[in-house]
Amino acid sequence: MTLTDLPLFPLQSVLFPLGRLSLRIFEARYLDLMSRCLVADRPFGVVCLQQGSEVRQAGQTVRFEPVGVLARLLSADSDQPGVLKAVCLGGARFRWQTLSEQANGLWVATQAEQLPDDPHLPLAAAHQPAAQALARALALLAAREGHSSGPMHLDDTAWVANRWCELLPIPLAARQKLMELPDPAARMDLVDRFLRDKQLLQG
Repeated sequence: MTLTDLPLFPLQSVLFPLGRLSLRIFEARYLDLMSRCLVADRPFGVVCLQQGSEVRQAGQTVRFEPVGVLARLLSADSDQPGVLKAVCLGGARFRWQTLSEQANGLWVATQAEQLPDDPHLPLAAAHQPAAQALARALALLAAREGHSSGPMHLDDTAWVANRWCELLPIPLAARQKLMELPDPAARMDLVDRFLRDKQLLQG
């Protein structure tokens, strides 16, 4: 599926499909973007920065990873003038092909290809310890932050792998490569190996 004129939100982080992303937005270009996405009920693209910063700086060079994830707004509110707090949900992955920078500094993928969703694969028996450890980690995180962790899909290979990829202390470039992997079983194998190497799993 081809996407055209997809507005981009570059971050020094990686969004995964079905991952939740909290944003604190104060730049005019992104406040306008969120307003337009809310009105039109359309997604925007989250891409990881290879070079440059999230806040626009005159004369800086920015480079983006070639694959990002579509994001839809779940909620948006403001508790102070000029600042928007938004919560977004990750959707399909995409690969941008051509980019354009608008006059206000907003980047747009003038052409992008939506990539296939991860297939649903039942979690292998060997990865059950990783799923159980994930459930405990998400419950602790939800209790600490004072909100529900949301529905869990502990029987789905991609969901378990993706949630671990969000939590693990790994370099940003490695997180990006894991997100790009088209095979959720391979992603899960890498995650499981990391957890066992760090002695975070038993059994």
